[in-house]
Amino acid sequence: MIDERFALPATVDERTLLEAFLDFQRAALVRKCAGLTDAQLRLRPVPSSGLSLIGLVRHLATVERWYFQAVLAGAFPGDLFDLTDDPEAPFTDVAAATGAETFALWRAEVAVARRLTAERPLDAAGRQPVTGATYSLRWILAHMIDEYARHLGHADILREAIDGQTGE
Repeated sequence: MIDERFALPATVDERTLLEAFLDFQRAALVRKCAGLTDAQLRLRPVPSSGLSLIGLVRHLATVERWYFQAVLAGAFPGDLFDLTDDPEAPFTDVAAATGAETFALWRAEVAVARRLTAERPLDAAGRQPVTGATYSLRWILAHMIDEYARHLGHADILREAIDGQTGE
């Protein structure tokens, strides 16, 4: 039996499919963090890794901002976190981070990304500000699905190490 929470459209147009898969990944991130305290979200439970769930959420908020605002829209409002001394700050500088503030920040970035996506066709292209490379909205959506999927694998391991919870 298929759990309807995880059913994705199978016979839809390309845009609907890409947006649905990305939203599925975004929702999975929320599920992986649900029910944990701020202290648990900040834990780095895998000894060989500095990753925490809250660090992953902060990183994904940063990636949402970069690809949809800086690359696609060409209007980067600045970094979400101070990267001056540590370019990995979204991952590492989590001692004072809370779930409420981090998820509010992430949700705001997702809302902007959805708005910018809705305003453009899949062939719309933006320029990466550092390299000058051009990327279509189609590519950005596919890349974001990949980015979330990769980090959700990390989230699976982190969550299981924190409290034993597994699954979608």
